Amino acid sequence: MTTAEIPNRPLFRAQEVCEIAQVQPYVLRSWEAEFPDLGVAKKTGDARMYRRADVERVLQLKHLLFVDGLTLAGARKRLAGEATPAAVEAPVSDADVAAMLDAQTRTSLREVRRGLQWILGVLGGASGATAEGEAEDGFVLSSRPVRARARTAARRPSRPARAKVKVRKATKSRKR
Repeated sequence: MTTAEIPNRPLFRAQEVCEIAQVQPYVLRSWEAEFPDLGVAKKTGDARMYRRADVERVLQLKHLLFVDGLTLAGARKRLAGEATPAAVEAPVSDADVAAMLDAQTRTSLREVRRGLQWILGVLGGASGATAEGEAEDGFVLSSRPVRARARTAARRPSRPARAKVKVRKATKSRKR
């Protein structure tokens, strides 16, 4: 792959990316259309901005298209294939996830878990829930369906069906 000197900055304008990658602006815009995650979304009136990782991806994409001779679909597959192993190499542990959660989220997750366990108990016939009534956790299960509103009162009287009339174009009659 051709090496290009990427300045040590976090963001780049579209013109700078074009100069670094040595591609025309229309080429960069077409790649943005094919790869929506490429570049930072621009606000109306603002210039398109790119992160350093986007610039590296543009260079990699240029290499795949111009040097390796791949199509855009082939380059997309290759880039997707390279991104998957990176995600597998860095697994997230339960401790990392727990550190990111706040108290309200933990409480919500506990309630969801308790509800799911109750559903499992009902489906499995556990003694914690009955077919109708309230379970130990305060959830209510009823065998009757709950309707938002009665449909019979809201139903309009039906209209009689309209007769279908065939309209034929008048044709000229032949003289005999």
